[in-house]
This record gives sequence, structure tokens and C-alpha cells, in this order.
Amino acid sequence: MATAVQKITLSSSRDIPFNKLVLSQSNVRRVKAGVSVDELAESIARRGLIQSLHVRPVLGEDGTETGMFEVPAGGRRFRALEVLVKQKRLAKTAPVPCIVSDATDDVLIDEVSLAENIERAPLHPVDQFRAFQAMREKGMTEEAIAAAFFVDAKVVKQRLRLVSVAPALLEIYAEDGMTLEQLMAFTISSDHERQVQVWEAVKDSWSKEPYNIRRLLTETTVRASDKRVTFVGIEAYEAAGGYVLRDLFQQDDGGWLQDPVLLDRLVNEKLKAEAETIAAEGWKWIEVAVSFPYSHAYGMRQLIGTTVDLTEDERATREALRDEYDRLEAEYAQAEEYPDEVDARLGEIERLLGAFEMRPMIYEPAQMARAGVFVSLDVDGTLLIERGYVRAEDEAPLEPEPEIVDPETGEVLQRAEHETYHKRAVFTLEGEPATAPEEEEDEGEAIKPLPERLVIELTAHRTLALRDAVANNPRIAMTALLHRLVLDCFGIRSSGNALQARINEVHLSVQAPDLGDSIPAQAIDERHAAWRADIPLDDGDDRLWDWLHALDEASRQALLAHCLSFGVNALYERPNPYSGNGISQHGLDRRMQEADRLARVTGLDLVETGWKPTVANYFGRVTKARILEAVREGVGEQAVELIGHLKKGEMATEAERLLAGSGWLPEPLRLDAQDAGADAADAGGAEAETLPDFLTDDSEDDEPLEDEEQVPTQSIAAE
Repeated sequence: MATAVQKITLSSSRDIPFNKLVLSQSNVRRVKAGVSVDELAESIARRGLIQSLHVRPVLGEDGTETGMFEVPAGGRRFRALEVLVKQKRLAKTAPVPCIVSDATDDVLIDEVSLAENIERAPLHPVDQFRAFQAMREKGMTEEAIAAAFFVDAKVVKQRLRLVSVAPALLEIYAEDGMTLEQLMAFTISSDHERQVQVWEAVKDSWSKEPYNIRRLLTETTVRASDKRVTFVGIEAYEAAGGYVLRDLFQQDDGGWLQDPVLLDRLVNEKLKAEAETIAAEGWKWIEVAVSFPYSHAYGMRQLIGTTVDLTEDERATREALRDEYDRLEAEYAQAEEYPDEVDARLGEIERLLGAFEMRPMIYEPAQMARAGVFVSLDVDGTLLIERGYVRAEDEAPLEPEPEIVDPETGEVLQRAEHETYHKRAVFTLEGEPATAPEEEEDEGEAIKPLPERLVIELTAHRTLALRDAVANNPRIAMTALLHRLVLDCFGIRSSGNALQARINEVHLSVQAPDLGDSIPAQAIDERHAAWRADIPLDDGDDRLWDWLHALDEASRQALLAHCLSFGVNALYERPNPYSGNGISQHGLDRRMQEADRLARVTGLDLVETGWKPTVANYFGRVTKARILEAVREGVGEQAVELIGHLKKGEMATEAERLLAGSGWLPEPLRLDAQDAGADAADAGGAEAETLPDFLTDDSEDDEPLEDEEQVPTQSIAAE
């Protein structure tokens, strides 16, 4: 026979005047936590008492009820009601909804208080996000929601942004499948499909940190700090219908522009408008690009115009700024560092004085009729206008220098110089290079060779840094010049020298996109501009001779070092002794050996010049085995184990991050860089020698991220 289930009886509820309630000393809550009592009082005033108090009758000494009730569960609500009574917003005798338990109940009053507090299930954040969204959809503003729940409006905006993440990801977060920080990272994109794709890509990876999620979601966007954005302006971009996505959870430097095509169109239109204004000045040609490669004016002659004089007001302003600068420097000469406002003012004065130095130039109409202008964007997003460049084909034709032949041996001592022509740049907008579809590679551990074009680009970086190093070491430059002249004067014939002492500037025909922004390139350009402003180039040969002769010894050595540095050639190129401007393998070996010697004596360190390995300039161009070798050399075997399982693109990105600041350099940039070019030869020539292993082309099962265009190297410098 089944046992009958005993029925339970719930405590009754009724309204009790507030002045008949007292807080029970058995209430377990002692430590303040959660919403403050004052905020809870405001919530009760706005929404009423949502949850009743739990009370028990207070018994007298004789065991009879006294008419008073103690509150073991709901103490904070009681305190909030007490605040409202003190503020006279609630009457002392106002009825309070209460659940009244039996005074003789067997359950301890302490148990009731503890159970109410520990059995309360906290609201999941997703439910809170969705509740905020529901209130927003029903007409409440972010500010109204914030005021109702005593939080900052920014918090409400953040919660609303979180609930806008793809529903599938919200469900994963609700089931503790991802962290709140990871969910926050997904808010920088409004594309639900892309959000899910990224999560599928990283969920089983060791690299699913929020920063990596943000990187993957923004790889097709443009940072607001990009120079194109500075040039056009975010306001113009947004006015044209562009959308800027901002990160509400961390510093984003202005956010990300979601429509690169629109941005490029706006940049194109504004550059063309600027170019049309400049073209009205009367120039023969205008070339427009977001960025030009370093030495883009190679082979052109720059006109020397007449500088527009300062007006009297401008002179007075310049002198006042100089006086203010000197006064501030003297006033804070003993201070360890300038106050922020003084430092900012000094920087502003330097900028204003620099503007006085960059005076506009006036050119003769006849000169302008055969010259042109380059219009591009500077690194800070300002318009960069380079006027007065004359192409070789626009110059008056010159008779070529004849070949000089040794009458006894028949050896050509000097080849005829042929006119070179500058190819006009095509309008291109700066951006990330297109990458070929990624292919999985052979997982073999063999180290594949470096692509030849990559070696040429790397040695272009080294050549430029070496030029800057020679120019900053007049004594070494003098030794190098004497060494070169002694070889010539005493009949010691040689080819393939790292220093062309004529001086023929060595054109960097193959170069990486970032070469022009490198520290050596900027130092060389600044130094060249400073000398060009001082040298009397337009006053005839006699005036130039007198000016040079009058220079003090330090200035003469500095100018000699600067001029001599333009002849430095540490470039690797494919050996081709049968070409008019080609070089033999022996000559290439000698060039690299001399370049190493110059690097040693000048103390050249490519790390100090700012070169660092990135996906664009190295990791995206080499095989997986090469990437792992670099990480192993730079940060150790443990890091290799962390990235060894990744695909090529992810491995390249992680390698860039891991080697940041490590000082690691690829083989062609190390001191003994002659190994980078040793034993290289034309792959199509039967008589050419073979390339060393790390210079030959990659095999098809291990392609670089970018399609490497194999072009023949043009050697400009004479032997």
C-alpha cells in the first residue's frame, strides 16, 4: 500500500505597517555587497517593492505575540524603506507586503535568512544584455536605462553592443564556451557571418586571444590613423556614406573604416583636384600617387628655382618665435625635463619655424614647360608636392661618352654611357599587397631557399643603411676613397667594387614598399636637402669651387662623406658577365666582401636602423621551414612548438609578433652577407653558375604568400 504524500502549507502574506517591523539580529548579511541601500531605495521609489519581506512575529516573555514583526530575510529592502521614511517619501505607517511565517516554526530563523541569500540565482550577463535591448526597442534611451539602473550611459552602450554579436556566439557565451573578453572582441564587426567564421577559425587554436580575434575581424578595414584617412578626413568619409566602427571596450585610435573602396575613391578624387590646381601653374606633366617608391626621381634633374622672400611681417614673426624659443630654453635650462605645456610650445615653435624654411619657389616659364611635378601623400597624411623634375628625354640631347679601350690588351676600360629613361608612374593607391590563395605546404623539415627578389630587396635595405653609415663616418669615407683611388692610380684593375668612386649613384631598381620610410632613407634625404640648400649650384663652376675651397675642414669631410656614400653598392644581383652592365660571380663576391668590411668599420647594425622582420618584408615571402628557423634562432625552440602546427598565413603573423624586438636578422642582412649572393647565376644560361641553396626559387609545394615577380636586375652603377 502506497504511503500518502504529506501536503505542505505555505506561509500567508499580508500588509504590515512599516513602524511595526524591526530588523532581525539573526540576519546573516553583515558585509555590504551589490547595489547600495540608497540606490535600492531609489529603485523602490521608481518601481515599488518587487519582492516581499519575510517576517516572523516577535513574542513576549510570556510567549504571546507583541504585535511587532522581525525581518530575517529582506534586510537590505528594510533598510531601503527606512531611508525613504527618513526622507519623508514614505509614511511611517505605510503598509509593506510581507510573508508571515509561524512564530513556533521548527525552522531556525537563521536558516531562513541564509537560504534566501544563497539560493538566489544571479542573472546571466546575456539576459541582462537582452533586457537592455528590449527596453531600448520599446523606446527608452541609453541615458534613461542608465539612470534607471544607476550605471553610466557608456555601460549601457557597451551592453547593447554586446547583444548585437551574432546570436550563435551569444549562445556559446551563455554556455560558457567563450569568455566575456572574447565576446567583447567580436563587437568591432557588425558582420555576423564573418564573426562566426572567425570563431570557427580560432576556437580550436591556441591563439584565440581577444587581440587575435580583433585582428582577423579588421584585416579588410582601414585604421583611422592611416595617412589616407588623415588626408581625406573621417568627416568627409562619413558624409559620403562610409561607416566607422569603434571599439567601445578599449582604445582604438579612432576606429576602423569599413569601406576601403570608398576611401580610395575619395583619396583619388581629392588628389586629382589638387593635381589640377598645380597643373594650372604651367608644368609639362603631373604624376599623382598615394605613395611613390624611394628614389622615384632617379635619372631626373631637379630645377633650382628662386625662393620667395619673406615679407616684413613674416620676418618679424620669425624673429619673435626665435626669441621666445631661446627664452624658454634659457628659463628651463637647469630643469631635468620640460613641463608638458612648455615642451608642447617648443614643439609648436619648431614647427612654425620649419614652415618659414620651406618657402615656395618661383620657376621660369621656359623651365616649367619641360619639367613636371610629383603629387603624393607624406607619411603624416599631408599633401606632398615635389616640383621641378626634368626627365632625361626632355633634356637637350648629349653626345654619349665614347668607349675607352686599352690599346695594348684591347680591354674595355670605360664603356659608353647610354641615356636612360624614367618610366612614368601609374596612379596606384597604397594598400596591402594582394596575396595568392594559400596552399598547404609539404611538411618536410628541409630549409627551402630564399627567393632571389627578396634577397635583392633585403640588400637594398642594407645598401641604404650602409650609405648612411659611411656618410656619418668621414674618416672611414676618406679611407674608402683613398683605397679606391690608389687601386685606379697604381693600375690595380678590379671589378665588382662596393664603392663606385666616380661617383655614380647606384639606383635601387628592386625595393620593398617600406624602403622610403626607413630611418636611413629619411636621414639621407634630410642631409641631402640641407646640403642642397647651402651649396651654390646655380652660380657656376667657379663659384662652387670657391665655396668648397672656403669650407672648414669638418664641413669638407662631412660633405665628402655624404657624396661618397651615394656610390656605396651592397646590392645582390644575378651574375651576368656578358651583359654590358652585368657583373661576374667574382665581382659580386668582391662587392659583398667590401660591403661587409664597410659595415664592420662603421659599426652598422640593421636593427638599430629600424629594420624588423614582418609578414610583408620577409615571413610572407619565404617557406614555413624558413619561418620556423627564424623563430628558433630568435626566441628559441619552445616558440617553434607553439606555431609549428599553424597554416602559412597564421604562422607568418605569429612569427612577426614573436620576433618583435628580438633583434633577429635574415642572412642577407647579417654581417657576413656575402653568403647571400655567393655562387648565384642566371638559371636560364648554360654557362652561368648555380645559385646557392637559399637563393634558388621556392618549390611549388611551398609557395610564398605573395607571387614573386622574377625580374632581371638592372645594374646602373659602372664597374
